Amino acid sequence: MKNSAGYLSKREQQIMDLAYEHGRLTTALLTEKLPGSPAGSTVRTLLKILEEKGQLKKVEEEGRNVYLPVRPMKSAAKLALSKVVQTFFKGSVSDVVVALLSDSEAQLSSEEVLRLQSLIEQAREEQK
Repeated sequence: MKNSAGYLSKREQQIMDLAYEHGRLTTALLTEKLPGSPAGSTVRTLLKILEEKGQLKKVEEEGRNVYLPVRPMKSAAKLALSKVVQTFFKGSVSDVVVALLSDSEAQLSSEEVLRLQSLIEQAREEQK
C-alpha cells in the first residue's frame, strides 16, 4: 500500500525531519531522539507506516534494519507543497503567495523581494 499522497502526522513528520538530518534511521536512534521517548514497538510501527507511504526504504545492515529517505528533502518539500496548493488553494499559486504575503508576520528582505520580482518576470517571459 504505497500512499505517498497521504499527509504525514506530526510524529511521522518528526521522524522524516530526523531522517533528513541524520541520513539514516534506526529504531534505537529514534527512541533516543524523538520527544516523549516512545517505545521501540511504537517506533517500529511508525517506520513501517512511513515505508508503506513511500517515504522511507528499509535496508538491512549488519543484521539490523536501517531506514533511508526515498527522495531528497527538496523533492519531498516540493511534493508536499504541491499537495497543499491543490488542497487548500485549488491549484492557484498566486493565491498561495497572496496568503503568505498578507500575513502580518511576513517580512521579506530586499533580496527576497528582488528574487520574487525576478521569478515573476521570468514567468511572464515564458508565457510570451
